[in-house]
Amino acid sequence: MRVAFVSLYPDQHRSDGATRRVRRVAEQLAARDHDVVFCCTQWWDGPLHRFEQNGVEYVAVTQTPSARGFASRLPFALRRASPEVIHATNSPPSQVVAARTVARVLRVPVIVDWWATRDGDTARMYRRAVSGTSRVLAPSRLVKTDVREYGVAADGIDVVPGSIDFDLVRDADVDHRADLVYARRLDEHANIESFLLALAELRDRDWRAAVIGDGPERDAAMETAAELRIDDRVSFLGALDSEEFVPILKGAHVFAQTATVEPFPRGLLWALACGCVGIVEYQARSSAHELVENRERGARVTSPQELADEVVAAAGHRRETSNGAFAEYDHSTVIERYERIYQDEVERYGLF
Repeated sequence: MRVAFVSLYPDQHRSDGATRRVRRVAEQLAARDHDVVFCCTQWWDGPLHRFEQNGVEYVAVTQTPSARGFASRLPFALRRASPEVIHATNSPPSQVVAARTVARVLRVPVIVDWWATRDGDTARMYRRAVSGTSRVLAPSRLVKTDVREYGVAADGIDVVPGSIDFDLVRDADVDHRADLVYARRLDEHANIESFLLALAELRDRDWRAAVIGDGPERDAAMETAAELRIDDRVSFLGALDSEEFVPILKGAHVFAQTATVEPFPRGLLWALACGCVGIVEYQARSSAHELVENRERGARVTSPQELADEVVAAAGHRRETSNGAFAEYDHSTVIERYERIYQDEVERYGLF
């Protein structure tokens, strides 16, 4: 199948949860011999209009990120691409409107991959963007609820979670450097203070902790650990790729998820697959609790003190290095869901 992805911001230009998600999907489809075109702002050097990376053909719709300019030029790029299905990120909504317009001419479905709204996006534009859209994909039930606020019926939204490499989980070595792990980009939503405060409550116990991730709040987090007098037992490891952090997760016993905003907590998913006991601090704008609901090796808390209590209670679980219940989140299984959705929408569109 020939799939055209649409995103003003590609992951190589501005990396966040939305761009990383759509890049993974594009590259995984390409690895399964689909023809994948990615319409975006140019992120590579030189005068080339097209650039190929990891089997994905990137097409420069604009040279600089301008939502208005991108939306006005996108129809021409999509007509040249001649896709069977268009897969567009939800922000900015103007690109979805433009994609939907040309899709009528090409007689192909538009699927919107919804992650979160960005500053500058308006509710009016989102309602216009999703009106008449073939299908919307959301990474969690939380995000599905958000999408419904813009007038999309529940049966028009599919929850397709993030995915992991479960073969890597099975095959990776075990690194025992930490008992407790926190892993996420350290930005204004990280809320790592809850994790550190819980550790401080347990300073009289024997433990080692690791923080995986980088970002603008890293220095502040390190200062907090020092103020709490636990900095000698907390290692800040920075950003690690999956081959580096999976062994650490396999060697750990507890993973703490405390972020205030999380459309889909992929770090927590990796940890649960690696056998960690997942302790989630409930947050109104985080879907993390969805992954531990009705799971024996998982708990929900509402405060650092409760988090500390659950860390102690986690000693009642034996240590594991993998959890087969999360094999359903393997890349191959999840990408097959995308393929089925594409095929269903192409066939359904052809009936009208």
